[in-house]
Amino acid sequence: MPSEPSTPSVPSDGAPRAAAPLTARALLLDMDGTLVDSDAAVERVWRGWAAEHGLDGDEVMRVAHGRQGYATMAELLPDRPMEVNHEENRRLLALETADTDDVVPIPGAPAFLAAIEHLPHALVTSATLPLATARMTAAGLPMPRVRVTAEAVGAGKPHPEGFLKAAAELGFAPEDCVVFEDSAAGVAAGRAAGMRVVGVGPRAGALSPTLHVPSLERLRVEPLDGEGVRLSVLPEGAPGRDSA
Repeated sequence: MPSEPSTPSVPSDGAPRAAAPLTARALLLDMDGTLVDSDAAVERVWRGWAAEHGLDGDEVMRVAHGRQGYATMAELLPDRPMEVNHEENRRLLALETADTDDVVPIPGAPAFLAAIEHLPHALVTSATLPLATARMTAAGLPMPRVRVTAEAVGAGKPHPEGFLKAAAELGFAPEDCVVFEDSAAGVAAGRAAGMRVVGVGPRAGALSPTLHVPSLERLRVEPLDGEGVRLSVLPEGAPGRDSA
């Protein structure tokens, strides 16, 4: 079922054609930045941590997005013992879990999740289960039955373990899955898992995903007869999502 990589072609008039649709049997979904806009809460916690350690807040945010906290700390403070990173990460996770102010759904996420309700899908996030539950609840989004959270993996994104675990739990081969991601670490993890990637939002546009959608509002979801789904990008200015 996997379709060919979706690279827009450029005709003789110089205007890019729409990217080719993707087909998949299962969808693996990141949370922060893909389904849930938690940027304000994440920045409050991580910029505070940056100030505590005399680090540049912008650089910390560049590294932190899409990764588990202890891995961010290890990259930014490479000489610090890992046990200290894990201890501090537990403190930050508690702060993030309690801070759900400004946590809202990504535009189009409620309709997207409704469209795939009866299709095989899983949440694959660098958040812990309590944090994922808090943010999905704050955003008013349903929690997928299958989810792979930080506690379930030995290595976080950009390692592919989380996506491979989710595919196995759903019962599908990697090539039959499509990943939805917004971060560099997440896109790299999807590719490393041998999966195609839909990049969601402006951050993902520079990451060369298989298919890029500026917003989930621009994603067309078409369940196929028998099994699977077709994913394509609605033209700009199209009158709303056409999801079956």
